[in-house]
Formats: sequence, structure tokens, C-alpha cells
Amino acid sequence: MTDPSPNDYLQQRIIAHLKPLYSDCDQHNLADRIVAAFWDKPDQIINRAEIQGKHLWDETEIALITYGSSIRHGDEKPLQTLHQFLGNRVGDAISAVHILPFFPFSSDDGFSVIDYLAVDPDLGDWSDISAIADDYRLMADLVINHGSSRSDWFQQFLSDEAPGNRYFVTADPASDLGAVVRPRSHPLLTAYETNAGTQHVWTTFSPDQVDFDFRNPDLLLEFIRIIAFYIQSGVRIFRIDAIAFLWKTIGTSSINLDETHEVVRLLRTLMDHHQESLIILTETNVPNHENLTYFGNQNEAHVIYNFSLPPLLVHALLTGESLYLKRLTRSNPPALQGCAYLNFTASHDGIGLRPTEGVLPEAELGQMLSTLQSFGGRISMRRGPGGTEKPYEVNISYFEAMQGTIDGPDAHQIPRFMAAMAIMLALEGIPAIYIHSLLATPNGYEEVNRTGRNRSINRRELELEALEARLDDPNSVEAQVFDQFKSLIKKRKLQTAFHPNAVQFTLTLPEGLFGIWRQSLDRAQSIFAVTNVTNQIKPLSLGDINLIAGSHWWDIISGESMPDIDAQIELAPYQTVWITNAPAPQ
Repeated sequence: MTDPSPNDYLQQRIIAHLKPLYSDCDQHNLADRIVAAFWDKPDQIINRAEIQGKHLWDETEIALITYGSSIRHGDEKPLQTLHQFLGNRVGDAISAVHILPFFPFSSDDGFSVIDYLAVDPDLGDWSDISAIADDYRLMADLVINHGSSRSDWFQQFLSDEAPGNRYFVTADPASDLGAVVRPRSHPLLTAYETNAGTQHVWTTFSPDQVDFDFRNPDLLLEFIRIIAFYIQSGVRIFRIDAIAFLWKTIGTSSINLDETHEVVRLLRTLMDHHQESLIILTETNVPNHENLTYFGNQNEAHVIYNFSLPPLLVHALLTGESLYLKRLTRSNPPALQGCAYLNFTASHDGIGLRPTEGVLPEAELGQMLSTLQSFGGRISMRRGPGGTEKPYEVNISYFEAMQGTIDGPDAHQIPRFMAAMAIMLALEGIPAIYIHSLLATPNGYEEVNRTGRNRSINRRELELEALEARLDDPNSVEAQVFDQFKSLIKKRKLQTAFHPNAVQFTLTLPEGLFGIWRQSLDRAQSIFAVTNVTNQIKPLSLGDINLIAGSHWWDIISGESMPDIDAQIELAPYQTVWITNAPAPQ
């Protein structure tokens, strides 16, 4: 008996995904339509053996997160300015670029998409997107949970015209919606007057962001066509925005439902069988145990955000105690083959607090939030079950979050910030760096005052000429951080023990020290990455980390040799060492 052809095997898998989603439709026909929408030619479908041979990432994989308009220069299209800045200043320090939503939009800085198939003309056009994709692996957002109230689809909904009149979730306000988990504090349903009468539309994030109804298979097919278009335009990593809220069922929490996971599994199947090396990254800012479920059984997201890292890393560096950070690194399971964590410290949003639920005691959380507020941060709230409001995220530049400790500002802001970056770069997973961290951008109070939104504090648009003047001034904060960042990244990319899937163990070290051991997949290199998370000098006994006799050990960051493996060294405040046995470069 011969194995089924790649096409037949793929269709069988697609049908298996469709059955729990659309039991009442012709699943064979829908599967055929999905294949036709996703591939130009059937012979472009790869088989199971070829999937295993795909190269998805290695230790050189480092992503930069940016808006298309983060850097502006006169009348030049910002995507062109960004591309030039990356080429001239950043170079090969990064391998991937995540350009946050670059589509025409009506609100939320891009996350209320009007037209999924167009580039915002203020930013540039598809040729500018493709040019960046020629130089870097391109990540783009698939804003799949909701669209703009100004989109053609929603205008069709208001006019009661097909197909848009079947694309959005509506509900009776008298329904029991008390269990729904919310990331915002505004009402869940928004009333719209339509040609079919008053309709109460599900609006998870804002009245302008109307939630799609994926119970309609035609809508799923629309998004598969959109994904195929993005692939043709050079996108290789798909950040699936707000995916946890995708499927709604009255009487449930409407978050992380089985149907949502099945949609992710379907998209994973499609992307795995595509000849390009495509990656799914799920954006699920939820408690860690929920976030981990999006790995599935190696059949959902290729990559998930390490959402717990930003707040717990901040807590460690503000308090000088890394207990909760150590618990995170000890409890996170190693990512299995074909999966990886995305490690980051800052993003276009804020420092998410949901991952701290059940992790940081209330007193510790309150102390951290008070400190960050004293450093200029703002607190955004969410509405929980029963209408209670809870802190959802801290909005602050990550560099400004490192102004001091719980005792107040001090003179260690740059070393403290670089300690956070060094820890992030050393952890199991793929590092992702927000452009405003790379450039040590301060809090944007003018932006908050202009938009009235807390998140604008870390979404500044920088003028290229002024930025480059700062980067050319060796005494500027921006130049110091930028240069240290690039130096650290250059050294990191040479270490096979920093492969995203290399072995990781958390070291047992005295309080005030955080450390991990990484070992390369071929076991040829070990790295002991240790950081002093305090503003005091801390001794590190090399004997405590069990350096193996007979190897030459040295610090990758400083270049210093460590011939005595039983010696005690002193770590300056916020100093990091990457102690390795790999030969030093000549």
C-alpha cells in the first residue's frame, strides 16, 4: 500500500481540522477551496519529509520590532526611511523585522484594519514592504480577531449586504456574558444601526474594532486568501494578533476555546506544507499556563511570546531579588522540536501584567507598580468577570523603567537596562528587540497628551536627522545603549549554545545573582550566563557553577580568561558574564 500523495494527505489533515469547526458544511469542498486559495499550483505542496528538513531558526535569529513610521525623514516615505536606517545603522545585527500593522487603519495605531490588502499610503507601498523583505525575514501582523468599523466588510454589515452581513459577531444584550474575559474596561457589546435593525456587535477591544464571526467558513477562506497574498509579498513570519479571543460562545469565557486552537492548528498545517519556511507566532497576553497551550502538541504555534519575562525581569532588577524570575525559567518547559519561545522585554503595548497573576504576591506587584509610576509609567486596566477592574499593563519605556530601584532613581540606569537585555539575549528562545529599546527612547508624554492613550508613551516617532546626531555623539545615552546593544548581539550570534532550542538549566546561586547554563545541541559548547541584578558588588564563586576542569574558560563579553575554575570573581552592579569553554575567536 503506497502512502497518499502530498495533496491527498494534506486534504485529509485539513478535513480533520474542519470537522470540529464546521460540522454542517461540505468539508471536502471547503478543503478544496482552501487549497486553491493558499497555493498557486498543487505541485507547490511539500510532503512530510520536506517539512522536517525546513530550517526555521538558529542562534543568529534576532528580530527587531518597529512601526513602519517609527523613524521619519521629511517627505520621504517612512518605510523607505526605516529600510535605509536598518541598512546603514543596524545591518546584520538582526535577521528579522516585525513591522507592526502597516495597513490603512482607523484607530489603535494600526490594529483596526480598514483594508488587509493595502499598505497605508502614508507609510509607502507594497514595493517598500518587499524591499525590506529582500534583506530581512519579514514578520507581519494578521489582525484576525477584529476589523475596522470603517472597512468595506462592516459597511456591508450596516447595509445588510453580503458577504459582510455574515462576518461579524452579534449578541443579545440580555445574554449571559458575565463569564467573558476582557482585556479592556469598556462595554463588550456596541449598538449599531443597520438596515436589518439595531445590532449589538461584539467589540472586545474598542467600539471601532468589530469582532469577526469565524463560525462562517467563508470568512475563514477570506483570511486564508489574505495570508497567501502576504506570502507572495514577502511575509515569512505571521504574528496572529489577539488570537485567544477568536471564537465566541455565549455562556463561556470566550477565550482560549477549543475552536480557537483548532483554527491555529489548521493554519499551522497549511504553513508547514508550504514550500517557504513560514512561522506562526501567537500573540496571547494571558497567564503563562494558558500561553503555553498554544504550542499544542507541536502542531499549533511555532513560536509563542514569553509574556512572563518582561514584568518578572523588571521586578528582579527593581528589587535586586530574582526569585520569581528563577521560578519562571525553572517552570517553563523546554520548547519541543519545531517550537520556540520569543523572548522580549518591551513592545508597542506595555509591560503585560496578566502573566504575574498567581505569580507575584499582591504586595510585590503593588510595590513594582508604584515604583514604575514614580518613573513616569501609566497603568492601564482591564475588566474581569463580574465587572471588576484589574491592572492589565504598565505603559512605560523599558529604558525609563530601569531608572532606579524600589528605593528610587540612581546612577545605574544604563547598566541596569543592559543587564535586562543581556538576560533576555541569553535565555532559551529567539530574542526580539523593540526599536525604542535599541534606541533608549524616553517616555513620550507629548504623545500621550496628544492621543489620550497610555500606550502612546512608548510609540514615539523619531526624526532621523536628530536621531543620527544622537547616535553619532559617543557621550549620548542613545549612542551608549545602541553601541553596547550591537556589541552584545554580535558576540551572542557566534555562540551555538545560544541556539533557540539549546539546553537551559537555571543555576542555584546566592540571592542577587541570576544565572542559567546553556549547552549547544551538539554539546560542544557550554555557556554559564550570570548577571548581578543588584546595585551592589556581588561575589561569584566559579566553583558554585561547576566549571569542568581541563577546559579553557573565558568570558565572552569582556574577553577575560578564567584559568582558575575555583576562583571567586566580583561582579559590578548589573554586570553580566557569559562564561564559555568554546575557543575564543582569533
